[in-house]
Amino acid sequence: MDNARETAVRILYEVHENGAYANVALAKALRRSKLSEQDRRFVTELVYGAVKAGGTLDWILRRYVKRPVRKIQPLVREILHLGLYQLFYLDKVPASAVCNTSVELAKGMGMKGLSGFVNGVLRTAVREPQRAAFPEGKGHATEGLALRSQHPEWLVRHWVRTFGFEAAEKICAFDNEQPILSVRANTLRTDREQLQQALAEAGAEVRCSDWAPEGLLITKHGALDELKPLQEGLCQVQDESSMLVAHVVDPQPGEFILDCCAAPGGKTTHMAALMQDRGRIVAGDIYDHKLQRIADNASRLGIHIIETQRLDAREAGDYYEGMADRVLIDAPCSGLGVLRRKPDARWRKTQQEIEALPKLQLEILTRASRAVKPGGILVYSTCTIELSENQAVVSRFLEEHPEFELQTTGRFLPLPSIHRQAKMVQLMPQVDGTDGFFICRMKRKG
Repeated sequence: MDNARETAVRILYEVHENGAYANVALAKALRRSKLSEQDRRFVTELVYGAVKAGGTLDWILRRYVKRPVRKIQPLVREILHLGLYQLFYLDKVPASAVCNTSVELAKGMGMKGLSGFVNGVLRTAVREPQRAAFPEGKGHATEGLALRSQHPEWLVRHWVRTFGFEAAEKICAFDNEQPILSVRANTLRTDREQLQQALAEAGAEVRCSDWAPEGLLITKHGALDELKPLQEGLCQVQDESSMLVAHVVDPQPGEFILDCCAAPGGKTTHMAALMQDRGRIVAGDIYDHKLQRIADNASRLGIHIIETQRLDAREAGDYYEGMADRVLIDAPCSGLGVLRRKPDARWRKTQQEIEALPKLQLEILTRASRAVKPGGILVYSTCTIELSENQAVVSRFLEEHPEFELQTTGRFLPLPSIHRQAKMVQLMPQVDGTDGFFICRMKRKG
């Protein structure tokens, strides 16, 4: 039996049946496996590809089976997903090899009686690929875009209504690009130039970020567990757009900063570095394991001013009323700006979830804002491109809280950009070439 493909099937099962995150399940499986480096790359390609194409693969599968897809035995369904992904998206794998290895997988994984079903579905797909031709023409443009771009149709339809068809198409295309690993230099121990040299010596290919002065983009690297500059605390993995938030907060040495939704600590540790590790940062989250991640990151980076606290952001104002020089609320959000980094997330989101989020976000912003002292700063950020979660939430908050005034957020971006004069900064993937991100800075009147 093909060990690489069996590993991929079991990972897909963990993702779709047990709710595992694709990147976590993949990393765990590869650590346990004894696969060659070539097979590890193949498994990674299969898993990420099949997860990203999940709903589209279901649509294709329905063209070749009569029973409902959800009634197919789960492991068999994953074998078929994997087979169809190879047939329709991987030109380098011969169709005969796909069919034969899929049948062997069914037999070897205890489903010998269903191996004929697997064989029949895949060989029919080879003979009659036209059955899975995506719809085109008038009335089918959005459905066709959703299937081609491997996104849920409801989400694509929503983007078409909000941003227009062309922009929606570009957003989908961006989501399907290979994400680049970005890291932030830990300026308490090094600078960007020294880090770039250390990463190059460790075998990585690196270039500077155009958005953040501490940021580097790593276009080629080995296992992160073995990347010496990262393990030694010279840098922190963090998205480029996320690196902008700490600069907008603009924390000063000696201040008291409250980071209400801090995990996993990228922005928290960045603020500590900007403060030269002088002052006090309280990093709150509601989950103990996430607080431990913040503490671990702070320890690795050599930071001492961060205090972790189990804290619901809606209670932050009760604990620290009028005490904080600056408050950061990186609010729970739909995450629709970072879908290229989370291939499984696009299929887990629901329209109902997105519609419910603004109420929670406004509640967090309203109640946590009480912690800001007179003359202090309040920053609200998300990793989404949803107007209802971003501009609408801030506008509603400012209407209800005249003691806060909106500042020109773009003025606090660390490097020149087209957003320099923006009252609220909204990064859009198809325009800015970064993850979608929203940042807004407000000041409490003295």
